[in-house]
Amino acid sequence: MRHIERFRNWLEEVAQVPWWGALHTLRERFREDRLGLTASSLTFTTTIALVPLITVALAVFTAFPMFAKFQDVLQKWLIESLVPDNIARQVLGYLNQFAGKASKLGVAGLAVLLGTALALVFTIDRTLNNIWRVRTPRPFAQRVLIYWAGITLGPLLLGISLSMTSYALTASKGLVGGQGGGLTLLLDVAQFLLVAGGMASLFRYVPNTDVRWGHAWIGGLFVSAGIELAKKALALYVAKVPTYSVVYGAFATVPILLVWIYVAWVIVLLGAALTAYLPSLIAGGTRRRLVHGWQFQLALEVVQQLESASQDTEKGLPLEGLCARLQVDTLRMEPVLEVLVALDWIAHLNEAAVQGRAARYVLLADPEKTLLEPLMERLLLSRNASTENLWKKGGLSALKLRDAL
Repeated sequence: MRHIERFRNWLEEVAQVPWWGALHTLRERFREDRLGLTASSLTFTTTIALVPLITVALAVFTAFPMFAKFQDVLQKWLIESLVPDNIARQVLGYLNQFAGKASKLGVAGLAVLLGTALALVFTIDRTLNNIWRVRTPRPFAQRVLIYWAGITLGPLLLGISLSMTSYALTASKGLVGGQGGGLTLLLDVAQFLLVAGGMASLFRYVPNTDVRWGHAWIGGLFVSAGIELAKKALALYVAKVPTYSVVYGAFATVPILLVWIYVAWVIVLLGAALTAYLPSLIAGGTRRRLVHGWQFQLALEVVQQLESASQDTEKGLPLEGLCARLQVDTLRMEPVLEVLVALDWIAHLNEAAVQGRAARYVLLADPEKTLLEPLMERLLLSRNASTENLWKKGGLSALKLRDAL
């Protein structure tokens, strides 16, 4: 009953997501966070790391001969579910060929391959933490341990899961129906949920911050649905417009694979951005139009609000209160608050353990006496040789915080 209640609550939460606003947010995040450029970088790293990752997985299965059957099931599923059918067989053949040769390398060669695989993992770690605006990643040793376990045990557990699913569905073929349609549908649904679950786990555990499972699953389902649609679109394009085959001939698989990896990473990064901004979207935060100097303007608005709140009983405002008043989400607000705290203009008080009061931000700076220059340098106009004349002739160094307020 508890699981049913949780599922109902999750469905209610999905219904609360303003999907039209979410699409606008994703478009902004794609531009501001340069997710297209990040996807290009991940495409290059993934291309280099594919063979090392396959080699490590093969080494795991080789170490446990009893799981040899799982290896075939896993390879077939990964290619069929993550790569368009047009190039799936060629990609599988190339990867097996390269991985077979790589397994014959010496210790130094294998160390380089392992380092390449970890480079991809750390790039993913850094990218997702940037999307969630995480400033402090996990300790290096902890990250290595987690990702090494994922690289080695992940393929094994996934292969066992797929083999058990295949066996169960095959055994129940008579119950599903005499024709293969029902069984095929069940396999497709299982494949869809496995991809969604893998993405949800990625969004839940990789960022060094608290991500709710419900939000991670929404992002995972978004990615899984996007990959399915992209697969069909790319397969249709390749079939109807055989440009790559005409130009590249037998080499056409490589550019198609690169395009597909890039598209897949764009979808994954958009899913991560959606997951990161879901709390703000569900809370109903109004989207702000971002212009040059918007962080400087937001910082001044924060000081205004905290100066006004200094007359109240609490003498400050919590993060959620600031975001609601200024109609901005927490991921955009937090970097500005960090700058103000670093300047000692505001302070973050957390007295919950002592007095049972909610954590809040309070104003420390006196607007009548505080110079505006430090904030302008950090968020608006850096002071260097090219801007020195502007600072002097404009008298910007003499401005007080009150002048801007």
